[in-house]
Amino acid sequence: MKINTLNSIILISLIFLGCKDNNKSKKPEMEEEKISYANTINPDDFKAVIEGDSVNLYTLINKSGVRADFTNYGQRLIALHVPDKYGKMGDVVLGLSTLDTYMSGAKNNFGAVIGRYGNRIAKGKFSIKNTKYKLAKNNGENHLHGGNIGFESVIWKARQTAPNQIEFTRISPDKEEGYPGNLDVKVTYILSDNNELKIIYEATTDKTTVINLTNHSYFNLKGEGEGDVNDHVMMINASAYTPVDAGLIPIGTIESVDGTPFDFTSPKTILTDLDSNHAQMVIGGGYDHNFVLNESPKNSEGLLLAARVTEPTSGRIMEVYTSEPGVQLYGGNFLNGSSIGKSGKPYMKRNAFCLETQHFPDSPNQPNFPSTLLEPGDKYKSTTVYKFDVVK
Repeated sequence: MKINTLNSIILISLIFLGCKDNNKSKKPEMEEEKISYANTINPDDFKAVIEGDSVNLYTLINKSGVRADFTNYGQRLIALHVPDKYGKMGDVVLGLSTLDTYMSGAKNNFGAVIGRYGNRIAKGKFSIKNTKYKLAKNNGENHLHGGNIGFESVIWKARQTAPNQIEFTRISPDKEEGYPGNLDVKVTYILSDNNELKIIYEATTDKTTVINLTNHSYFNLKGEGEGDVNDHVMMINASAYTPVDAGLIPIGTIESVDGTPFDFTSPKTILTDLDSNHAQMVIGGGYDHNFVLNESPKNSEGLLLAARVTEPTSGRIMEVYTSEPGVQLYGGNFLNGSSIGKSGKPYMKRNAFCLETQHFPDSPNQPNFPSTLLEPGDKYKSTTVYKFDVVK
């Protein structure tokens, strides 16, 4: 009996030790393999107090380790780490490494929210019910992206409501940059476990105004600072676009993309028609045009598929879904090396592209374009999703 009892004790001990070792090997999902993030931002480089308002760095992360870093200065997406086809994380948005460089460097709007009006308004003026409004002319004779001090250059109140969710709020006062009405704005970012960065824009006003909010992130799916994006394969779900004049203001027509360099209805590389002598490509110095989205297909939330981009080397795929009627493809034509990125490399011409979901440029002066008016008592709401995947 004593021998049997001793053997039983030894057996139970061995089982216990084996279980203990097994438990050690079963680490929580995020700890199982330490995730490496290239060019990780130092939070201390984004801490400041400016005219009594605190500026900080905020990080969203989902269960698979996809990570998004924001600053509440200009509500900017600074870094976005997503996996490639081998599971290696890479930062796919252009951005700067310190708050000071955002505030003092060239105004490229990297990752910023744009408002009150994304894109251009002709000659910096428009009318609402026979009342004329004058805006700042900060793009030749035209108004661009909200003016001299748009939403990208102010401090937002930030509230992180979950590890994967944050909201930014601000009241844009009446006559800011010339716009009428006190505009109460909230923008929410949600980083889902399906590797979707969802942006929800909301606003109300106490006076009839115009509004057209967007995000101005520059993407390179190879990784920021990894050269040009000409080899990216792009599909834009648009059978029409809005041609522009020499000032990149829409001429008021909606024209078919068929037979033009703007036909991305079938996937092609950005390079395919980049050197076309089409008049619109000459005017824009490449792609800097608004595409009129088709009415389908839509995802389960009722958002239109706007675009799909694949980068062959990394295998990364980005899909863009939106409630907006248009998307601006900007090919990074004006990047000139004056901005040094997080990786220490200068951002050169066509080192990134933007897909800015939006109502059409100059809509306040174009009665045949979808309206951008917001009335008191109504609520502006717009949703865009950037979804990331890899080639299977």
